[in-house]
Amino acid sequence: MKEQTNLASGNKAGDKIGFLNRLPYGGRYAPLYWLGFCYLLISLVLRLVLVACFGPAAHVSLWHVPAILGLGLINDLVSLLYLLMPFSLFLLLIPQRIYCSRPSRLFMATLLWLLLFGILYLSAVQFFFFQEFDARFNLVAVDYLIYPHEVLVNIWQSYPVGRILIFMASLSAVVMLVCWPRLQGSMVEQTTFRQRMLTPSLHLILLTIVITGFSTSTLALFENRVSNEFTTNGLSSFFRAFHTNQLDYTQFYHVGNSRELFSRLKKELLTGGGHFTTTEADAIKRSFPATTSGLGKLNVVVIVEESLGCEHMDACGQGLDIDSALAKSTVRLTPFLDEFAQQGLFFNQAYATGTRTVRGLEAISASFPPIPSESIVKRPGSDNIATWGNVMHENGYHTSFLYGGYGQFDHMNAYFSDNGFAISDRLDIKDPVFANIWGVSDQDLFRHARDYFDRLSEDDTPFFSIIMTTSNHSPFTFPEGIAGIPPQGGGRNAGALYADYALRDFFTEAKNHSWYENTLFVIVADHGARVYGEAQVPLPTYEIPLLIIAADHLKPRQIKTPLSQIDIAPTVMGLLGLPYEAPFFGQNVLAQNPKPPILLFNHNHNVALYQEEQLVVLGLLDDIKTYHYKLGSNVFAQIPNDPNLTELATAYYQCAFELFQTHRYQ
Repeated sequence: MKEQTNLASGNKAGDKIGFLNRLPYGGRYAPLYWLGFCYLLISLVLRLVLVACFGPAAHVSLWHVPAILGLGLINDLVSLLYLLMPFSLFLLLIPQRIYCSRPSRLFMATLLWLLLFGILYLSAVQFFFFQEFDARFNLVAVDYLIYPHEVLVNIWQSYPVGRILIFMASLSAVVMLVCWPRLQGSMVEQTTFRQRMLTPSLHLILLTIVITGFSTSTLALFENRVSNEFTTNGLSSFFRAFHTNQLDYTQFYHVGNSRELFSRLKKELLTGGGHFTTTEADAIKRSFPATTSGLGKLNVVVIVEESLGCEHMDACGQGLDIDSALAKSTVRLTPFLDEFAQQGLFFNQAYATGTRTVRGLEAISASFPPIPSESIVKRPGSDNIATWGNVMHENGYHTSFLYGGYGQFDHMNAYFSDNGFAISDRLDIKDPVFANIWGVSDQDLFRHARDYFDRLSEDDTPFFSIIMTTSNHSPFTFPEGIAGIPPQGGGRNAGALYADYALRDFFTEAKNHSWYENTLFVIVADHGARVYGEAQVPLPTYEIPLLIIAADHLKPRQIKTPLSQIDIAPTVMGLLGLPYEAPFFGQNVLAQNPKPPILLFNHNHNVALYQEEQLVVLGLLDDIKTYHYKLGSNVFAQIPNDPNLTELATAYYQCAFELFQTHRYQ
């Protein structure tokens, strides 16, 4: 009798469901339709918030907003077909007797609350991800999931995660309290299995159609990259990135005849000097003789600064000379580097090849192009390849990689150790003054480096070392007691201030050590502070400082020749005048070269080549776009594709991929 009363009350509640019950067998599938409606509504609100917060800075036209919302709705509907298919099958297969039971209703209420909470929470995560990367979930998000400890702790320390969780859980509970009385009434409607087949059958047919003819980027119809990001569905973008984390270049990008491309590449490389060590068509190793005008066997220390882009160093940016850049600066964040830059070789137009630390390390250590998707630092087969370390080792140097964090992150220790570098990371730095989830403070790392170099210098063996810092990274926490630098809450500006402070401290102390006078230092960033901008490859955010300084060995001057991180190793080897053989893709930019410089870039799935104010971008599925772009500006004007430039870009990236994939980059 009691059960009949419950069923009766359930039926009364079910009568109130309205349009859900009028859908095909909507009573049983009302939870499915309700969840889909919630997902679409939340996705719409998120898209509106993203457009309002980040659209103006990316020059997204208001006239495009209706199209963004309409195309975005289609993308969301397509994603829903994937996301709800398991739920659709569950509602089809669960027997009526079990589905109507009290435990089943409790399970369904809990499941819907969890799913709604997940949708709301992921929407908040997407907002903060977009704030950082000007993009929906991409390869960075996939990379972050590989190292959950570091990433989750960093997120917890950088964002109000606890408050967001509580708010989203509470909001989900309130919505469920309002909607559940009506939803549970739908669970008592009697249906046969045959009747229940209609909804999942239609679902399966629609899903089959979109699988065969629709992709995450199908509706990326705008020239403005950020507009396309607004249109994209975040979860779809994530799964696409996961699926394409290690792409085969030849299957997804524009390709050409391998022999012809190697011939084109070799002609381009030969303009930078040296001679090829073999006549093999697909071998690019060049030999460079010693030069008497070089600096000789100086120690070489490469300091790779985390996220220190030109937007946070006063003396660089937009290709300006130091004085002009300082005159435009409104906030002095790097007073030491500004002064130090005038004491060595400072490159006014230096660029990162990508937006991740491993991209910077790949370019600096191996002079290798940023092939699509994953960096070679993290790819299988990165052992025993040609690196700057190998070149220095052959010249009698001790080679090392010093890192303030735990080197298993991003496969860094494995990559460097497999290529002959001695490794010293967080595990070797005892009793640091300060540390956070990413590693010890830059001061602790530099203190460790000085002690490390003291030990190496005892036997008069020259040393080559790459130092990778960590402090200029969220959550932007630093040692206490430093004037003008808050220990927490200061954000990126505090990060730049502390990076500059730690460098001043390092060099002030290093001058008192015996090895300092015989050491050439390179100071460079791994990448810019953050990625933003409407362009397919937003180059203004790729501008980085690059300084080469060597006590009394180098006269100060400013170099206006454009270069990227892959040119650092050949340029320093040219300064030293040491003989070497290597298949480096970079060039010595200080040597005479009749050809204009070439810069190579990666952004998410796109790769690009820049030469003489033209930027050709190679995208997935043979997509090619060319832009007129002047370095230092913010204006990208699309122009017709130049077959010659397209072939040159294809030569660099296809040949690089083939050499690495066949383990012939040696």
